[in-house]
Amino acid sequence: MQVILGAGGAIGKDLAKELKHFTKKVRLVSRNPQKINENDELFPGDLTDTQFVEQAIKGADVAYLVAGLPYRVKTWNQHWPVIMRNVITACKKYKCKLVFFDNMYLYDAEKLSPMIEETEVNPPSKKGRVRAQIAQMLMHEAENGNLKALIARAADFYGPGISNSMFNEAVVKNLKAGKKANWFCSVKYKHNFTFTPDAAKATAVLGNTENAYGQVWHLPTVQAQTMQQWIEATARELGVEPKTMVVSKFLIGVLGLFNPLMREMKEMLYQYDRDYEFDSSKFETVFKMNPTSAKKAIKEIVGAL
Repeated sequence: MQVILGAGGAIGKDLAKELKHFTKKVRLVSRNPQKINENDELFPGDLTDTQFVEQAIKGADVAYLVAGLPYRVKTWNQHWPVIMRNVITACKKYKCKLVFFDNMYLYDAEKLSPMIEETEVNPPSKKGRVRAQIAQMLMHEAENGNLKALIARAADFYGPGISNSMFNEAVVKNLKAGKKANWFCSVKYKHNFTFTPDAAKATAVLGNTENAYGQVWHLPTVQAQTMQQWIEATARELGVEPKTMVVSKFLIGVLGLFNPLMREMKEMLYQYDRDYEFDSSKFETVFKMNPTSAKKAIKEIVGAL
């Protein structure tokens, strides 16, 4: 049996579909889990509750921590270390392997092109410092032989039917509605995105590959291109003009006075004012799995609207 912790999010749903190829039973853990496969076990509860996490992991061979928390520094500081500690403790108790689905926020802002698994950890943001803290907690246990664990790391998301993707919300949906595609700082810099179905498939493969443990893996991610190219490709698929509005740092600062999300975005703008190239060649070489092309991914995203 394998268990998904945070099963209701963008990755959890696709991961449940992929895990049926590796295990007869999948346990879905979230506040309000919904069946993806016919024989899924639903396990509702709160990952900040130590006893609940122990029960959620009991009996599992592999646990996938793919939870997402509200995009607020205060929430991340309060809950992420607790969740990671709970999951590590339970996995050690029941000899369960752990796969942590992570992002790139912990990397040095001056070394985003390219980002590889060995890129220096030097988070420039408060949210990045939280991610660095919990990743270090996990790898410390793995390196000391206390736990079989790995980190599966993704770039920014895009994918069909997800609502927490900047690309989906600011580019695809705006263009489809006849509005301008919005982006931060500039559209001249390179950026790339991890397609959620690719991320889920690769995460399932990693969790079921014994010699993948003890390592960090970048999940298959399409080659970077300028945001202007991304916007033009999306406009072509939609059959509209590639109109664009660039939101400046100054404007985001002003909007942050009134909009909580913009306030949280301010410290993350370093990701948009320089090239952002997430390299997944290690995974692609080892597992012979290439990312879905940008053209095909955009087509699927548009088709799901």
